[in-house]
Amino acid sequence: MSTEDEDGAPGRKVLTFDTGKPTTKKRLDVAFGPKAGTYGVGQPVTAELSRPVKDRAQRAVVERALKVSSMPAVDGAWHWVDDKKLHYRPKDYWPAQATVQVRSNLEGIKIGDRLWGGGKAKPLTFSTADKLIAVTDASAHQMTVYKNDEIIRQIPVTTGMPGYDTRNGVKVVLAKEGTVRMTSASIGASDFYDLIVHHSVRVTNSGEYVHAAPWSVGSQGAANVSHGCTGMSTENAAWFYDTVREGDIVKVINSGGDTMTPFGNGFGDWNLDWTKWRTGSALLGGTPDGPAAADRARLRPQSV
Repeated sequence: MSTEDEDGAPGRKVLTFDTGKPTTKKRLDVAFGPKAGTYGVGQPVTAELSRPVKDRAQRAVVERALKVSSMPAVDGAWHWVDDKKLHYRPKDYWPAQATVQVRSNLEGIKIGDRLWGGGKAKPLTFSTADKLIAVTDASAHQMTVYKNDEIIRQIPVTTGMPGYDTRNGVKVVLAKEGTVRMTSASIGASDFYDLIVHHSVRVTNSGEYVHAAPWSVGSQGAANVSHGCTGMSTENAAWFYDTVREGDIVKVINSGGDTMTPFGNGFGDWNLDWTKWRTGSALLGGTPDGPAAADRARLRPQSV
């Protein structure tokens, strides 16, 4: 640049400066769930990101790179639960005896300024078993268990008493925990209890189970006396425990309780209808339901 000294004589001075251009990239990695294995037809796929992604355009890039396929094929979609977590589910439940494959194409993909897809994610393959759905009618105090849409057992039950009403809606079996100690302190109940409970099947993170309740056999099929769980005889609970698996559906109707929330307390994903589910996708939100444009073109009859 041109300068003048203190006497006004011309001169030159060289300045250097740093533009601050970033020299490092942020990596975005992804981990899929559940673990490989066999699950019920209600099991969602989960994707956990190593960094938050808030921008919708960047979310679309991420979502486009997360691939889910099944045999038989079904319509499905990702839903952003929060900035770091996505769930994928079909429009309806997975088919029975299906194979589901999940993979990531994020590696080396530019997502946004300084944000790139990280290392190769471990792909996931899992299968589904028979379609098993247990429907509890809280007002009738009866559970009906369906296998591939046929009734295989009807069980007298008791559900949550007023003030501890069992949640309505669709829940997914989270775990088979067997023998569990349940106390009033765990749910903040005002009346004290401390019980060792057998054949316990967890359906919410907050502590709702289907389990053996031999102390309430006289009320099962007639009244709701539990603190929110679904109780049944030891014989029926043993059968239920041996019959269900993670990912199976447990649905409650006609309870005085609130509806199971979609997220945050287990897998309540199926309590969102398909239209609302699609609004959680950065790719499908606001688009018509049905095949994508490329698929419609591929399936359109060709003139000869």
